[in-house]
Amino acid sequence: MAKGKAAVSADLKVTPLADRVVVKPLEEAEQMRGGLYIPDTAKEKPSQGEIVAVGAGKLSDDGTRIEMDVSVGDKVLYGKYSGTDVTLEGEEYLILRESDILAIVG
Repeated sequence: MAKGKAAVSADLKVTPLADRVVVKPLEEAEQMRGGLYIPDTAKEKPSQGEIVAVGAGKLSDDGTRIEMDVSVGDKVLYGKYSGTDVTLEGEEYLILRESDILAIVG
């Protein structure tokens, strides 16, 4: 990613500001426990997703832009109750700050 530039995947028309990222949560496989179907309402919120848009980075006190450590396409782990859920063009996304990301996966 170019320094100080926001990055967005081609199919998404939203650009996060500052140190925010847009994450598409990865769906976990449907689970059966003891032969019982677990309804969507009882499933835990996924805490893994793929970054589809990245802001330009946070401004430091002296006015320089701090480059983001993540980029579009990274698979990340984030806190269970982090960020804000949004629906864009019929798809569910999560907008969160880079500091809410716990790790980059694989």
